[in-house]
Amino acid sequence: MATNTAEPVVAEPAATSSAAESEEALIERARGIHERVIVMDTHVDINTANFASNTNYVQDLDTQVNLPKMEAGGMDVAWFVVYTGQGPLTEEGFAAAEANALDKFSAIQRLTSEIAPDQIELALTSDDVRRIVASGKKVAMIGVENSYPMGMDINNVRRYYQLGARYASLSHNGHSQFADSNTGENDDVWLHEGLSDLGRQAIAEMNKWGIIIDVSHPSYESNKETIELSRAPVMASHSSARALDPNVSRNLYDDELQAIRDSGGVVQAVAFRGYVDSEKQRAYSGAMRALQEDIAEDMGFTLLSPAEVRALDTEARVAYQGRLAEIGELAAPRMAAEVDAVAPPVDVSDFVDHIDYIVELIGVDHVGISGDFDGGGGVTGWADASESFNVTLEMVRRGYSEEDIAKIWGENVLRVLDEVQRVAQEIQAAEGV
Repeated sequence: MATNTAEPVVAEPAATSSAAESEEALIERARGIHERVIVMDTHVDINTANFASNTNYVQDLDTQVNLPKMEAGGMDVAWFVVYTGQGPLTEEGFAAAEANALDKFSAIQRLTSEIAPDQIELALTSDDVRRIVASGKKVAMIGVENSYPMGMDINNVRRYYQLGARYASLSHNGHSQFADSNTGENDDVWLHEGLSDLGRQAIAEMNKWGIIIDVSHPSYESNKETIELSRAPVMASHSSARALDPNVSRNLYDDELQAIRDSGGVVQAVAFRGYVDSEKQRAYSGAMRALQEDIAEDMGFTLLSPAEVRALDTEARVAYQGRLAEIGELAAPRMAAEVDAVAPPVDVSDFVDHIDYIVELIGVDHVGISGDFDGGGGVTGWADASESFNVTLEMVRRGYSEEDIAKIWGENVLRVLDEVQRVAQEIQAAEGV
């Protein structure tokens, strides 16, 4: 596993830490733990433009995850995500979605087989993960965020398994042909009132072929029915606790967390600022915006809304982003006094609060970690893969044992993968496949 070079975020030791242990000794102990455990992030988004011969993850790109950042932060395993936004449930929509998904599958395969096979390898089983980590390489795994690209052909479940997918969600932000999305809470408009008949078939197929069912994005009713139907444990690849932030439909209610536990599954707490503490993030964003507007006014420049930025043509957008970069440089010396002191950012401690809560509710055997990096995720102190050690350090401060930290960082997911694949073998044997 990698040596960690990122500087830790130093905080006051928690009451659970040994009073006799010095700060230096605690950090050193945490570094030893971080080195020994398998550090896994179950949700990393990708842009296939970064998987080309001249621009790729061998370089320290302006991405939250790449090979240099994984090395610097001691991150051993990244689940790269084949993400497709929800589009129309039409033949044209399905075709476009499929093309997008296949492009991302190909990009991940290209990274591991052509671009950097000596540095990273694709894993399909827990044995693969352990073998690759022991060899000194990084590990790539594949998750599918939104099964929309599978279209109406249930045989695509097996096809995606053969392409390397080891988890998949039935929907994303928007109702799919398989399941309603959590976003139905916004307007109380639902397509299926949970799962569709095709979604129920998909669950059976995912159980049959050994794909973990991901319940991070579907609706509450979809998740409830999914967990009841699944013969294998399920996973929430990137969700936090709704009890700590009830304003976020992407977070999970206590009974959902408990149902995942009862399935034998795992919940990957997500370091997404707006899900960890939406009120704190709104206050921070407001303070940041005020500072940016003050600087922009002095420059005679008008800040745009995200929607207005998206409406710009490419040339105008590049120019706008260039001016934003200038504002960022001018804002940097004023951040501490005018933003951080007024509205502190969501940080590693806030994130680990969610881990604590979920561990207390459903047990340490059912909790994991995800960053949602390059998809909006990251908190102060764990802003990218290079800072992964800081999460371990915070857990050590709070009194987590090495065994528990190993479970949370990766062992729980590997256990679930093993069980899902065991159930698949049983189903295939019973059906004579």
